[in-house]
Amino acid sequence: MNIKPLADRVLVAPAAAEEKVGGIIIPDTAKEKPLRGRIVAAGNGTKDEEMLLKEGDEVLYGKYAGTELELDGEKFLIMRQSDVLAKIEK
Repeated sequence: MNIKPLADRVLVAPAAAEEKVGGIIIPDTAKEKPLRGRIVAAGNGTKDEEMLLKEGDEVLYGKYAGTELELDGEKFLIMRQSDVLAKIEK
């Protein structure tokens, strides 16, 4: 399935939650929602706001940012560009 976000929205694939911390295995119920992800698709922006993010960018986003959706068994978030807090540059 091919999804193209509209306007200033981006489709983010969240990074996997950590399974172990210092040798302790974390159960699914105690895992924190990841706050990091990779842009899978981005809209074109709006006339007032240029799209600064592009496919493949690693980003940080707020804890309650975006709307969760599931496509072909994978979980994604769709959110506005303004919900993204930072772009991770390597």
